[in-house]
Amino acid sequence: MILVDTQAVLWLTEEDSRLSEAAELLLIQGRKDGTLAIADITLREIAMLVSKGRVTLPMPLSVYLEFLESIFRVMPISARIAERSIGFGKKYPNDPADKLIGATAIIHGMVLVTKDQEIRASGEVNCVW
Repeated sequence: MILVDTQAVLWLTEEDSRLSEAAELLLIQGRKDGTLAIADITLREIAMLVSKGRVTLPMPLSVYLEFLESIFRVMPISARIAERSIGFGKKYPNDPADKLIGATAIIHGMVLVTKDQEIRASGEVNCVW
């Protein structure tokens, strides 16, 4: 399974060219294999970005979120993920959503597709960009 970070979800679904070549190739393969997933917090992050005007969608938010649920496996927060999310080191970003996304990748043994330099530099999560 491949876990897709929030920004990469937006770029992938908008067919935005800001994905790296490695990320794009992995995501194309994941689409073919049906192995793409998102953490449930990603749905809320997107809703917040839209509500703050930082992201504009080509359709109503509710339709877009349902679309995401139809193309990605949505990984819920579990007890193990919640516990792991509080165990990151000081180099890992302090954002609660980033911690839940990273913990989801770790607990489920997934590679995380993310542009987030801090997550990648922490070395705590198996990342591709």
